[in-house]
Amino acid sequence: MLLASAVVVWEWLNEHGRWRPYSPAVSHHIEAVVRAGPRAGGSVVLGQVDSRLAPYIIDLQSMNQFRQDTGTLRPVRRNYYDPSSAPGKGVVWEWENDNGSWTPYDMEVGITIQHAYEKQHPWIDLTSIGFSYIIDFSTMGQINRQTQRQRRVRRRLDLIYPMVTGTVPKAQSWPVSPGPATPSPAPPCSCPQCVLVMSVKAAVVHGSTGPLHPPAARKNIAPSGVGKLPQPPGPGAKPLDTTGTIRGPGKTAPSQVIRRQVSNTPAGVTVGSPASPQGSNRKTGRVALTTLNRSNLQRLAIAQSRVLIASGVPTVPVKNLNGSSPVNPALAGITGILMSAAGLPVCLTRPPKLVLHPPPVSKSEIKSIPGVSNTSRKTTKKQAKKGKTPEEVLKKYLQKVRHPPEEDCTICMERLTAPSGYKGPQPTVKPDLVGKLSKCGHIYHIYCLVAMYNNGNKDGSLQCPTCKTIYGVKTGTQPPGKMEYHLIPHSLPGHPDCKTIRIIYSIPPGIQGPEHPNPGKSFSARGFPRHCYLPDSEKGRKVLKLLLVAWDRRLIFAIGTSSTTGESDTVIWNEVHHKTEFGSNLTGHGYPDANYLDNVLAELAAQGISEDSTSQEKD
Repeated sequence: MLLASAVVVWEWLNEHGRWRPYSPAVSHHIEAVVRAGPRAGGSVVLGQVDSRLAPYIIDLQSMNQFRQDTGTLRPVRRNYYDPSSAPGKGVVWEWENDNGSWTPYDMEVGITIQHAYEKQHPWIDLTSIGFSYIIDFSTMGQINRQTQRQRRVRRRLDLIYPMVTGTVPKAQSWPVSPGPATPSPAPPCSCPQCVLVMSVKAAVVHGSTGPLHPPAARKNIAPSGVGKLPQPPGPGAKPLDTTGTIRGPGKTAPSQVIRRQVSNTPAGVTVGSPASPQGSNRKTGRVALTTLNRSNLQRLAIAQSRVLIASGVPTVPVKNLNGSSPVNPALAGITGILMSAAGLPVCLTRPPKLVLHPPPVSKSEIKSIPGVSNTSRKTTKKQAKKGKTPEEVLKKYLQKVRHPPEEDCTICMERLTAPSGYKGPQPTVKPDLVGKLSKCGHIYHIYCLVAMYNNGNKDGSLQCPTCKTIYGVKTGTQPPGKMEYHLIPHSLPGHPDCKTIRIIYSIPPGIQGPEHPNPGKSFSARGFPRHCYLPDSEKGRKVLKLLLVAWDRRLIFAIGTSSTTGESDTVIWNEVHHKTEFGSNLTGHGYPDANYLDNVLAELAAQGISEDSTSQEKD
């Protein structure tokens, strides 16, 4: 028997389609709940181990991370990595963002960097894994190949990610091609796993193609959720190729004909621990597996899937193990078959596929949108209107109150009958003056409203801090960029009767202006160009026209701290949600979504943009 092990890393999918690792401490916490089984309740409260993750809960049944304050859902997965790689040694590679804090690399990137570091290479080019960066170990710097911009990187030690171990038969026991059956030297094991194996074998021998009927004893299987991953052959064994087929010297296995089936095997498995009756001989039960070829073992694994799904075993994704370690690459489907042969319950699943972009579109297929002029717009920094003081601006929206009510000013929290409690830069108005906003009727110290206006965009507009009613035309602080929009000849899920409006936002990095959080400091622009999608329906075109108004008013983006990466001084979305997935809805930013268009119209209205706004702007 051969001892196999792997490290378990829990990861979540961000809006750019990248799987981001949870920290080792968080992964240990999640893994502990998984191993506790149903008695743990099936959900993981992340704030129990990391206070920064207090809003987040993981639902293990649906494999989603749920943010309680916003309702955002993000897929999570349980990934296996080589124990000799970075996560198995507690090594974390990080890069320094613009605000001086450190952001960990994706796990695959960190493993690649650590491998080159251990080989004592002077540098590593990440282009081969999709990133235009070079890591220079002599300076511990990251260099952008396109812009030559440099950032610091660091290598630090953390907890080792949780480990899973198990025992599997040696790889040599796997037949290269179907051979003569080996008789079992003893009666087969009576555990549910081996009973199922023998039932599949019997079905194969008798040529049965009908559905398999697992025995009622399956309820004895105790799903624990603890993964046990087999390890490929040792030094003296025949190597596995990238499809998991065992190669003999100078020969090609006849099982090549099923490689296409193997490559299409769902890339996820669920692992549990079968409970064997006392005194049973598990070894003799497994010997019978050598009489099954790969296609029959594949049928076995699928049959077990049905049993385990019915038993409530949760699905857990398995990642291919890549790298130059003793663990050779193996497809997750082959992994599932190996685990089945080892007597471990395996539930094959097909995880949903993320579809960010439409099929390729030629230039001749791209059309302008009827009723919308041009196909792109640029924005530049707009200067605030000069010549009017804050007091003169607010005078248009206020009515003086001679006898204020016995209430608190919700800005300074002092009584309206007393002077303002604001302690910042002193406005020129008297601190005891009180005014009522003309539309909504809310009352404040005029002194407080002037201070609030001075701390804002100073664009001639005012927003009531209580009910958010907007006075004047609200503008934002979006940095300069370009917005393109056109029709493509593909339909979105849920909108089969119309084409698709594609919007492409492009914003380059630059220097922050006086209206931004850190004037004079550089800002980054990650993930551009960003592609977004709307159905080419009447309501979809209405949303597009209002988005154009929002773009002209600099309200689509802002500069701040990313809620996804934690990076500060970077371009972020500004409270108007966009759909960035074309053919799926795994991250909550795709289709189908029956309520999206109505929701985004409400978000635009909250920014002061409605159908009346289009008549005020040039189309």
